[in-house]
Amino acid sequence: MEIKDMQAFYAVVQEGNISHAALRLDVAQPALSRQMKRLEEGLGVQLFERGSRRIRLTEAGSRLYARVEHILSMVDGTVREITEIGSGLAGTIRLGTVTSSGALLLPELMREFHQRVPQVTFQIWEAEGTRVLEMLDSRVIEIGLTRTQADANLYESLLLPPEPLMMVMNRHHLCGASPEEVRVEELKEQPIILPLRWKGTFLIHCKRAGFMPYIICESDSIVQNALAVRAGLGIALLPMSARCLLTDDGQLVMKRLVGPEIMAHTVLSWLKNHTLSAAAHHFIDLFREMFLVSSKGAEEQERSPLIGQESQGG
Repeated sequence: MEIKDMQAFYAVVQEGNISHAALRLDVAQPALSRQMKRLEEGLGVQLFERGSRRIRLTEAGSRLYARVEHILSMVDGTVREITEIGSGLAGTIRLGTVTSSGALLLPELMREFHQRVPQVTFQIWEAEGTRVLEMLDSRVIEIGLTRTQADANLYESLLLPPEPLMMVMNRHHLCGASPEEVRVEELKEQPIILPLRWKGTFLIHCKRAGFMPYIICESDSIVQNALAVRAGLGIALLPMSARCLLTDDGQLVMKRLVGPEIMAHTVLSWLKNHTLSAAAHHFIDLFREMFLVSSKGAEEQERSPLIGQESQGG
């Protein structure tokens, strides 16, 4: 029994007679009658009670009607789901992110996206930047949110405006004369907790200030570095966006690093020459809308061959 036979049988039962069902299906009445006769012969059972002005089903016909109703509902639902996936109204967005950028951007972005497209779900992987790009390369994820340089030969990218790096310190171990800023030279002899991705730039600025920093710990874990500061291990170099990961209990103090500043970049990347899901396209469009100041600026950033100046990392 084919789908078209189910649809015809369902219409006959729904309409109550062959004539109305034929009009509904836009077929000739004799042709529909012959189709129902062939259906009975193919199944080897009588589906309709004979001699009644209105269609009445036999026990076999009633059982078939219940099954056909369920099957056609599943078929319609499947077609609708597939269509919605194709239009980006359903499906799953697979996203990889580094800790600080993800914590700062994703909650608001996902909430807004869910309000607009409630049938789309998310799968999120958290890793350091190079690992996020590896997951992009292997198609584990469709979109990556990193602080890592993105090769324009391999990736399409959107670049957010840069954010300054901050020195996070325990309130019992403050550094710097200003309550808002700390100069590079004021970090001399201070125990520094340093993310690997900014180590090269930081060392250059320290050398220009005439000293080599006392690096007590190197770690690309934003959360681990903040916890180390809380424990009194030292002073950590973190992006301003890490502020949202810090508990507001007054234990930690953030000061902007100046003399000179070191800037961090956040990059949204996806593979070139790879077909994204429609939902992923909608997500990227919303990212542009929410976080990029102007379409012109976004286009210029997309054309940038290498994003950011930091070394590989999360």
